[in-house]
Amino acid sequence: MAVPKKLKILFVTSELFPFVKTGGLADVSNSLPQVLHELGHEVRIMVPKYGAIDSRKFKIHDVVRLKDLMIPIGEKEVTFSIKSSFLPSPRVRVQIYFLENNEYFGNRKSLYTDPITGEDYEDNDERFILLNRAVFELILKLGWVPDIIHINDWQCGLIPAYFKTIYANEPQFQTFNILFTLHNLSYQGVFPKSTFKKTGLPEELNSNDGVLQDGKFSFMKSGLLFADYINTVSDSYAKEISSVKEISGGLLPLLTKRKSDIYGLVNGIDYSVWNPEKDPFLSHHYTAKGLEGKMENKRELVERFSLKFDPSIPVIGIISRLFDVKGIDLILESFAEIMKKNVQVVLLGTGEKKYQNEFEKLSDKYTDKFACYIGFNDELAHLIEAGADMYLMPSKFEPCGLNQMYSLVYGTVPIVRRTGGLADTVVRFDEQTEEGTGFVFEEYNAKELLKELNRALSVYENKKVWHKIIKNGMKVDFSWQASAKRYVELYKTILSGK
Repeated sequence: MAVPKKLKILFVTSELFPFVKTGGLADVSNSLPQVLHELGHEVRIMVPKYGAIDSRKFKIHDVVRLKDLMIPIGEKEVTFSIKSSFLPSPRVRVQIYFLENNEYFGNRKSLYTDPITGEDYEDNDERFILLNRAVFELILKLGWVPDIIHINDWQCGLIPAYFKTIYANEPQFQTFNILFTLHNLSYQGVFPKSTFKKTGLPEELNSNDGVLQDGKFSFMKSGLLFADYINTVSDSYAKEISSVKEISGGLLPLLTKRKSDIYGLVNGIDYSVWNPEKDPFLSHHYTAKGLEGKMENKRELVERFSLKFDPSIPVIGIISRLFDVKGIDLILESFAEIMKKNVQVVLLGTGEKKYQNEFEKLSDKYTDKFACYIGFNDELAHLIEAGADMYLMPSKFEPCGLNQMYSLVYGTVPIVRRTGGLADTVVRFDEQTEEGTGFVFEEYNAKELLKELNRALSVYENKKVWHKIIKNGMKVDFSWQASAKRYVELYKTILSGK
């Protein structure tokens, strides 16, 4: 089929900054549609209207023809409406459709979990069945038919299944394709087998050959099984999930079968937020041509944590969720050895209680060399990226990762494990050619981490070479403009293959 120059894209997501956010998906859902719009394409976003979203602040309004719509969920008839607004942006007007239903979304300020118990909402299956089926009712009522429906993570995983079954013969739906983006395969939307009856999907899918995974209902498996094309947020992660059992989340046979339909595209970063030349959180700005401000940020960072400032002592920054998958177990296993070195370490993060407690104990033990802040602090995150000399990110798995890219932009040299997006964005420094942007180790163990850290500390002694590494990193283009162009190429590949 002929591919139109101006594509119509419906972007469906469960999170959208600045309205609601639990992780990087919200940032992607904000940035990518804006840049696609700037590239000349028509993008509209669909997201649930959670109780935390302020209708007055964001000027969210009714759409007359999209009121009191109905879909079945099991034995229930669920009524919903679609409201509208635009992304708050000085650059572009990207339209948003908010799915409104008080029972499932409006009466809850939290996205997925009960804020009192900390447990997932018991009806998360019904909540996202509603989002998935509502997409098709929205298109039918609007009469606006996209070329691409771009869906994200397990919360959208039933959309391809509905498209290929219940709505397969709908005349308006014969031209579009569905791209399913996996931001993290660790979260799969798995529910009891009884969930299947709520979906309305054909009974022949009610098996492990269909949308069940080990006898349970899986939103993720549904998406992987029926989406026209799949992408992950880095090329290496795309290869890993379809070849490494430990990373495949139990879905290796299906991912291997669909290997030729899986693409990897690295996320971009928002330079209006992450830019050392004009970062509003920083007292001292700098560029690759003039790095003096970086040293002043280093001074501010260590003094903020009551550490002694010494320009010759390298500061290692860590900003992370405190879970094993982020390599926190490796950091703790290596910690005593790291503290023997002439370094200072600052950590910002929150996560498992055992890790939070351990780092707080270590900050009491190594008061002159290590400091930590347990919690979220956006301003401090920017200061660590600007003030640290090195950034440690030894992840076990990493679909994309953003902090290693922020670090490169801020001239903070990353030390990472070669996996997923870390492998695709950090080039191991070569002493012979003086090419590369960081330090990379292969095997997931403390010995390899320490070996690469020692190499980084050795190179740090040569300031001329170290500045070369900094400038190599600061030259790399991680903008959403670059990423969005790759998405457009993928959309066109998908459409030309229909």
